[in-house]
Amino acid sequence: MKYKVFYTEESFHEIELNNEKIKIDGKETNIDLVKILDNKFHILENHKSYNLEVLHADYVTKRFSIKVNNNIYDLNLQNELDLLLNKMGMSAISADKMDNVKAPMPGLVLDILVEIGQTVNKGDNLLVLEAMKMENILKASGNGIVKTIKINKKDAVEKNQILIEME
Repeated sequence: MKYKVFYTEESFHEIELNNEKIKIDGKETNIDLVKILDNKFHILENHKSYNLEVLHADYVTKRFSIKVNNNIYDLNLQNELDLLLNKMGMSAISADKMDNVKAPMPGLVLDILVEIGQTVNKGDNLLVLEAMKMENILKASGNGIVKTIKINKKDAVEKNQILIEME
């Protein structure tokens, strides 16, 4: 299986795993990897020792943050399928793009937590909607940029009414 590990958009290494052999950028390498804890590893490569710790792992987006000998690296992993989808213009990341925000139920807008032009990420708080005497925080279902805000504070809204348009 081949992977590309991106450090930035332009900087990457190609990793190939095949029958317990590892090739990095086409060159076979001998790596001894020992798991110390769930997120900590010790690596020995060509008589050099490395301590590796996985700080953050998002397996859905294939984004990782690792610490190697006290240096932190943010990585994006892409396998052959991801690379093919990107080439065809069908990036899996675009599936994480957020659509317009609609009211899940009738209610009263108590607070708007975003501004036009603001970039939001999946899980970010967007607005507070009061419904059935409860305050509900509507969160971003994906990534996007706020295009327009169709409501104001203290507006009464109906179910499925568009509250925020995203781009």
